Amino acid sequence: MSSPDSSLRGAVTPFIMGPALLFCPADRPERFGKAAERSDAVILDLEDAVAPGDKQRARGAILAQLGSEGDTAELDPSRTIIRVNPVGSAEFEKDLHSLAHTPYRTVMLAKAESAAQLRALEGYRVIALCETAAGIVNASAIAAEPNVVALMWGAEDLLASLGGLSSRNDDGGYRAVALHARSAVLLAAKAAGKEAIDSVYVNIPDLQGLSVESLDAVASGFGAKACIHPSQVATVREAYAPTPEAVTEAAELLDAASAAGTGVFQFKGKMIDGPILKHAEATLRRARH
Repeated sequence: MSSPDSSLRGAVTPFIMGPALLFCPADRPERFGKAAERSDAVILDLEDAVAPGDKQRARGAILAQLGSEGDTAELDPSRTIIRVNPVGSAEFEKDLHSLAHTPYRTVMLAKAESAAQLRALEGYRVIALCETAAGIVNASAIAAEPNVVALMWGAEDLLASLGGLSSRNDDGGYRAVALHARSAVLLAAKAAGKEAIDSVYVNIPDLQGLSVESLDAVASGFGAKACIHPSQVATVREAYAPTPEAVTEAAELLDAASAAGTGVFQFKGKMIDGPILKHAEATLRRARH
């Protein structure tokens, strides 16, 4: 039996999975390997994707694909996330008991609402999913917890917690309250030096809409986006991959900055300062990734 990694009780290494994270129901083990192959990281979901009566079977499915030495036949623990049920539920305690028998140490906490809840996951790297009114309001305190490596926000659960009907307007764009929550989670994560993950796009056939939203996520600073279907992965990856022209221009800009040796200079008719250089550095980081 494994136990939470005591090394995680100190400094936690940055979250580098992504950009396309793919949810997979934990009670569908025949999909585990395919989901992992088609994405940058797979999220085995023990919460919303599994009916209440099937949760024990889902935990068993995760355990069943472990080898005799506790290794995994199909899944790389460094690219696998387990979404657990909310803290305080009977299912959460059962999830933790099962996790202790696995090599998986990155978990997504559903409906994270307070910093205190994160302490129940000491020894795990946690993606805190802020998807209720309380979770959004407390996002900064949640992000500050040492074992939190990233924050993600959830639109539909949030609107349900508010008594609303839908996170989006008729034109497909987010309602104002959803946009506020999205921004609040992004700001809280980045202020704490943690990664931010954008919510899922539920209209699976609308890849154009997904592309627009993913491009906005990249431009806004989200480090990854969650997917609910394998067909969405390529679109998210394309949005996160800078074009060759953007990479060339970023490299030229940084070379020009090095040659200029001053804080502010002109490049191709534009005034360049520190923030613009940081944008160029971010472009090159995404290209390397």
